[in-house]
Amino acid sequence: MILARVVGTIVATRKDPRLDGKKLLIIKPITPEGKDEGNYLIAVDSVGAGFRETVIAVTGSSARMADGCKDRPVDTAIIGIVDTTSLDKKSK
Repeated sequence: MILARVVGTIVATRKDPRLDGKKLLIIKPITPEGKDEGNYLIAVDSVGAGFRETVIAVTGSSARMADGCKDRPVDTAIIGIVDTTSLDKKSK
């Protein structure tokens, strides 16, 4: 699973018909502290995430098991919206 922030949207008028009606979002992986980490990803939104929200995303075969993604060409899917994060100070 990937902790990420929604940073943008994708509009594609021509795409695989199996993606019709699916919202595509640009996400940026982040650390638990909220710092940017890694490259941008394009993800199918299965939970109604919005701009600047922190989300949980999955990739690969896990993404194709997300709600509404079965038998679709999906490599990354947003499966949760994060309310809060916290780290045990001793785990650093």
